[in-house]
Amino acid sequence: MPPVPASCPPSVPSAPYSSPPSPSMPSIPVSSPPIMPLVPAPVPYPSMPVPAPGPTPTPSGIKGAYWLSWLAESAPSSSIPTEYFTHIFYAFAVPDNTSFQLLVSQTDEQSMINFTATIHSQSHATKTMLSIGGDTGSPVLPSMTSCHDNRASFIKSTIDVARKCGFDGLDLDWEFPTKSENMHNLALLLKEWRHAISIESLTSSRPPLILSTAVSFSPDPLLSGTFYPEDALRNYLDFLNPMCYNYKGSWDTSATGAPALLYDKSSNISTSYGISAWKQNGIPSTKIVMGIPLFGKSWKLKDPNDHRIGAPAVGVGPGTQGEMSYDNIVTFNSENNATIVYNNETVSTYSYVGTNWIGYDDINSITKKIKYAKTQGIGGYFFWALGYDSNWTLSRAASMAWDDEI
Repeated sequence: MPPVPASCPPSVPSAPYSSPPSPSMPSIPVSSPPIMPLVPAPVPYPSMPVPAPGPTPTPSGIKGAYWLSWLAESAPSSSIPTEYFTHIFYAFAVPDNTSFQLLVSQTDEQSMINFTATIHSQSHATKTMLSIGGDTGSPVLPSMTSCHDNRASFIKSTIDVARKCGFDGLDLDWEFPTKSENMHNLALLLKEWRHAISIESLTSSRPPLILSTAVSFSPDPLLSGTFYPEDALRNYLDFLNPMCYNYKGSWDTSATGAPALLYDKSSNISTSYGISAWKQNGIPSTKIVMGIPLFGKSWKLKDPNDHRIGAPAVGVGPGTQGEMSYDNIVTFNSENNATIVYNNETVSTYSYVGTNWIGYDDINSITKKIKYAKTQGIGGYFFWALGYDSNWTLSRAASMAWDDEI
């Protein structure tokens, strides 16, 4: 990471910040730096009026999905059935680590223009969002957010690219801010971003760009006591996308696990815990858009006769480093005559054959998750990621479940 120029020092919190009340945290070993005071910037600068957020989630809710630009050949945007989605996120744009402006080549620009034009031609109602960060871009974000000039350069670049390429909104995918100074600077970024979006809308006479961010499944990314700046998220975002998946995976091959379970009696690492924590920490239900995976995780069983959730394992199973798209899981299960089990206690699905074990979501678990989301009054759901579904089976099921009356 390049050092921050001396002329642009990191922001220094001016007052201590107290983390809001939250549900009890699990006693899991987490290495984190000492918590520093931070300010979530709930009060505007004297010279900066706080503009109202842009359009809030529609009464019908958000049905979102991330589209992976690197899968454009196998899953072109023209193949997306837009009737299942209200918001589609183009993943990812990446900021330069020196100028902090978005790195957009001519090829990238054309890809973005083709994406928005294709989606809008199929559905005028479906919103296109430019998502920034991801695994590649996230390491740049601490330096980008560390001072005003860096943030200003980034913000102007994002708005310019969004308008030039026809996007309806911008989305930040920072994985993950885990230090107090990161959270403080994220609050400043969101505040300044919202202000710039409002000013650009007034001067261009165009609707304001939508602003969202992908966040950890809970308001405390590592369950370590360092919280997202709730005031900033509530005041400056149209909605936020908790990534409610990757609870289990190849980093622990000692036992099988449900990678995106709705309920877990043994820990706080679950979707229901995360959604409840976001609500308890002051985020309006209608601004919470629950993440659902279109992929699963696999393990190699120690004993093929012990195939429950939590069964002893000795390594990863099929897929790429123990990860499989739903499409590949369906194919694997069919070709190998795997046994499929829906677990109502966790609201998750798994399959097994021999020593191969795969945890994932299917129609049963996703339908139950959507019903849970509606009973919680949250703003919608999103999938990671388009191109992983099997003939749009889960996308269709989720859309139908969301439209059903409770």
